[in-house]
Amino acid sequence: MRVLVVEDHETWRHFFSTAVQKQPELQVIGEVSDGLEAVQKAQELQPDLVLLDIGLPTLNGIEAARRIREVSPASNILFISENRSIDIVREALSTGARGYILKSDAASELMPAVKAVLEGKRFVSARLAAYGLNGPPDPQTGARFHRDNVTTLIPTKNVGNNHHHEVGFYSDDRHLLDDVTRFIGAALKAGNSAIVVATESHRKSLILELQAQRLDIGAVIEHGRYIALDAAETLSAIMVNDLPDPNNFVRTTCGAACPTCDTEYWGDAE
Repeated sequence: MRVLVVEDHETWRHFFSTAVQKQPELQVIGEVSDGLEAVQKAQELQPDLVLLDIGLPTLNGIEAARRIREVSPASNILFISENRSIDIVREALSTGARGYILKSDAASELMPAVKAVLEGKRFVSARLAAYGLNGPPDPQTGARFHRDNVTTLIPTKNVGNNHHHEVGFYSDDRHLLDDVTRFIGAALKAGNSAIVVATESHRKSLILELQAQRLDIGAVIEHGRYIALDAAETLSAIMVNDLPDPNNFVRTTCGAACPTCDTEYWGDAE
């Protein structure tokens, strides 16, 4: 099986390629670090499998996947990303990709995922198993992935808790803005709300990126679904004894924007 590796960080690209090359039935036929180049290579090489990151320069991985499906429809796509936004995961899988694993779990999940995807099954990381990612229909073929065609590893910890926090590390602002824009944009398009705590330059850049997604950001702000706060001012308002205080956080980030909410209720809501 011929594999194309698409990853812009050299360390991860080397790790994926090395892991794949250890399998006698797999052959890495190309390594690229750019989304647009990935589409071109897929068209040229027609790989059996594409290992695809999301935060890529020039063209993000989700858009690259859509184009790869057009120029190389027989290629299976497996996303490998540290983006854990369920909206982003669903959007990635809606391209027709057969799998999505987290980079932090790639050491244990990469080869099981590759095997499952090449067998025509869908594979999602154990940390995402609680979200029921066996649907929806593949937009390209109209086929529905049934539960017996979905492979997940059994998580060692309880994943049923809906309260969780995520952290991401970025080598530059471009990757940061790409991921945050996709995350916030997906939330707003779904009718949800978003609170952003960031520096002034990041807030301005994010507004421009969201507008580029054809979001009516003015209307979203007017309806109170997009709240942007200054990082320094917010931190000074919520910190107590060098730790973030839950009640101060809610009052600062939501209380002013939700004048009809009962303050005690929001404080007790975590």
